[in-house]
Amino acid sequence: MSQPAHSPQPAAGVRLLNPVQRTLERMGLPATDFAQLTGPMGATPKDTIYARGTLKLHHFRPQCDSVYRVPVLIVTSLVNQPYILDLVPGQSMVEYLVRQGFDVYMIEWGRPRREHRHLTLEDHVQDRLPACVQQVLQHSGQSQLSVIGYCIGGLLAVLWASLGAPMLKNLVCMATPVNADGLESLKAWMGPDFDEEALLAEHGNVPAEWVQNALRALRPFGKLAGAANLLNHAEHTEVVRSNLRMGKWETDNIPFPGGVFRQMVRDFLRGNQLVQQGWTVGGKRAQLSAIRVPFLHLLAQEDHITPYASSRDLVQRVGSTDKQELILKGGHVGLVAGRGAELRMWPALNDWLAPRSV
Repeated sequence: MSQPAHSPQPAAGVRLLNPVQRTLERMGLPATDFAQLTGPMGATPKDTIYARGTLKLHHFRPQCDSVYRVPVLIVTSLVNQPYILDLVPGQSMVEYLVRQGFDVYMIEWGRPRREHRHLTLEDHVQDRLPACVQQVLQHSGQSQLSVIGYCIGGLLAVLWASLGAPMLKNLVCMATPVNADGLESLKAWMGPDFDEEALLAEHGNVPAEWVQNALRALRPFGKLAGAANLLNHAEHTEVVRSNLRMGKWETDNIPFPGGVFRQMVRDFLRGNQLVQQGWTVGGKRAQLSAIRVPFLHLLAQEDHITPYASSRDLVQRVGSTDKQELILKGGHVGLVAGRGAELRMWPALNDWLAPRSV
């Protein structure tokens, strides 16, 4: 009697490879040598001019004989690593701005530990961000600066600007949410039945893995699509490297400070206070109409993290007379990094900011 067929078992010591690993080995690169695969990320030359706890303020070294008079401060997200704005040489928004003649500074919030669980919006908007602004002005010798904020960093910049910032000359936001009603998935998930206090009691801050899973839930098949794209372009080494850079960044989240998370859930997602009656921060009411400086909002057509319904109110509600909204092809990450950003967003940002920086 014949025996039923069985799948062959690997011999002892044989390592089974998944498709991504096989792709990397066909390129002659060990799957574990990520530094070699991705290249030197965040490599634009810089100096740390201010540090406080986990926070670092970087100044990127000029690469032109002359720079624009008005310095630029980039405010990054609280839950993502800032190197998405400075991936690798030739694929870096920061490098592009520096080479265009801008004097660029950037806030790196750092990775909060359990002792930082009480940090709130007030700590960031009324203390840490203003301290960085003063450091930039002192270091540059100027009395005004431009601020560029990305995603939650843009929301922090908006709150700061709306509370009164006489040293602000220009404000640029990139994919910045202001209307929580447009964040339907997050709003439904973290509605009245969501117990944020239990989460914070257990962890102090929201764990990075939790943040990552929450973002992935907004596009459930995104990781699978990324792997498929990697395999479809296995013969193109640079495409594979770019895919891996994005993948590394997307899985390199930062814990969400507990105090800020509590306010974001209660006051922003549930209360939608910024577009309702003004968000009270530190006893002061933050109202978008109080922002009157030249303003630009850069958005992505296919943004699943900051949908247009959550961001369109910003340019409509700011009190500026010089204001503009640009909607560009791409997604939330592709807006600021990658080939599409290099061809579309970076030049648009330069064209708008350069004449306002002299």
